[in-house]
Amino acid sequence: MKNTLIPLDMIWLDENEKIIYIEKNAQPCYVPACPSFGPGSSSKYELEVNGGYTERHKINVGTKPG
Repeated sequence: MKNTLIPLDMIWLDENEKIIYIEKNAQPCYVPACPSFGPGSSSKYELEVNGGYTERHKINVGTKPG
């Protein structure tokens, strides 16, 4: 999240485009050692949207977007 201006929801998807992990409202980082985010397992895609998007649109782990 270094050099990002707004909070983001970060969505990880597997090879079947199923959501496997969501980091909600990840805050911008302004220090040299920023935290890392991720599913802790293999993913194929990662999508970043405005913070709060997943809550507003009821997007959850296990669902397939679209």
